[in-house]
Amino acid sequence: MGMNKNTVLAWATFIMIVVGLALIGLGAFRYRDVSGYGFAAVGVGFFAIAWVFNALKGRV
Repeated sequence: MGMNKNTVLAWATFIMIVVGLALIGLGAFRYRDVSGYGFAAVGVGFFAIAWVFNALKGRV
């Protein structure tokens, strides 16, 4: 069973969402000083990239 392009994009979207949640969680609970804002901003960036990957499914 091979993976086509849509399956790869679906897995990439899922992994990016998990990493984004982990980074936002680190920013909120582990690093409460200024570096926490950076972790949360990068986590939101991961969500944006995951959104693009999800939008590309079926078009590539």
